[in-house]
Amino acid sequence: MEFKKLGEFALIDLIKVDTIHNKENVVIGIGDDAAALIPAPHQLQLVTTDMLVEMVHFDLSTTSAWQLGYKSIAVNLSDIAAMGGHPTHVVISIALPSYLSVDFVVSLYEGMKEICHEFGVNIVGGDTVSSPNGLVINVTAMGEIDPKKLQRRSGADVGDLVVVTGSLGDSGCGLELLQQGKWTDYEFFQPLVTRHVIPRPQVTAGAMLASFGSTSMNDISDGLASEVNEIARASHVGMRIYAKMIPLSAEVCAAARALGKEGLEYALYGGEDYQLVFTIPPQQFSLVSQADLGTKLTVIGEVIEERYGVLLVDEEGAESLLEPKGYNHFRQ
Repeated sequence: MEFKKLGEFALIDLIKVDTIHNKENVVIGIGDDAAALIPAPHQLQLVTTDMLVEMVHFDLSTTSAWQLGYKSIAVNLSDIAAMGGHPTHVVISIALPSYLSVDFVVSLYEGMKEICHEFGVNIVGGDTVSSPNGLVINVTAMGEIDPKKLQRRSGADVGDLVVVTGSLGDSGCGLELLQQGKWTDYEFFQPLVTRHVIPRPQVTAGAMLASFGSTSMNDISDGLASEVNEIARASHVGMRIYAKMIPLSAEVCAAARALGKEGLEYALYGGEDYQLVFTIPPQQFSLVSQADLGTKLTVIGEVIEERYGVLLVDEEGAESLLEPKGYNHFRQ
C-alpha cells in the first residue's frame, strides 16, 4: 500500500502498537504533542541521537527493512552503553521517500521493536515526514546512570590498561563483502555480514564495567584507531596499543585474506563494530575479568604519558604513531 492512501495518522496508529515495555516510567507515549516520562530519582539523564541516511549509512539493496530498523536503535543504545548507562526510551523520526511501501515501514518498526523489547526500551514518540530523495532515520535515545558511575572519555590515567570487548573488524569486513558481492562465496563469511547489519550494543558490559571502576570508555563506531585517539586526547594521555593483542575472529582473518587485506586493518579503521574500548586500573581489571559480562575482554595495551602520543606496536616490536583514520563523514 502507498503512504498517500493510508495517511500519516493511520500510519502512526499502525506502528505505535507494542512500543511500551516499561510502563512504570511512562505517563504518555506516542499520540500526544509530547511524551511524559517519569525519571528515576537521583539518576543522571543521558541523551544521544544518531541519524542514518540512505546511501551514506546504508544501502537498501544489501540490508532489509527489519535489519535497518534493528541497527538504527542499536547504534544509539551503544552510545548509552559507552557512558555506563541503562537505556530507557527512544524517539524515532523518519523521512520516507515515495518509492517505499507501508509494508517496508511496518517491517522497519518490527526490527526496532525487537531490539527495544530485548533491552526493555520504550518507543515514546517521533515524527514521520515525506522525503524527496532517500530514506532518513533519526533516533534519539535516553538513558539513566548513577552520577558516581558516569563514564567519560576523559578519565584515563597513566598505568591503566586499555581493554576491548568482543572481537574487532567483523563489521567493516562484512560491509566490504556486501559491497563486493562476495559474502555468498563462502558460508563462513555470513557471520561477518550479520555483525554489520545486526550489531549488538554492549549495554550489559558497559553498565558492569562502570560498576567495576573503569576510568574511561568509548564505543567503537568509527574504528579502534579513532576511538583510542579520542580517549587519549580527552584524557591528556598517550597509549601503547599492541597489534598482536587486538582480538580478531577467525572469520575476519579468512575473509581479509580472500580480499587481499589484513584483518588488523578492519579492526583499526573499519568501524561499526559497536564494541567497547575502555581503560581500567590493573587491580580493578583482575576483578572485572572474573565477572560475567556476556562478552570476552581483551587487554590490548596500556595508558602512557601524553608526550609519547598513541603508539601502535607491530609484531616485531616496532612502534609507530597510530593515527585516527577511522570513518569521518566530512573526510569522505
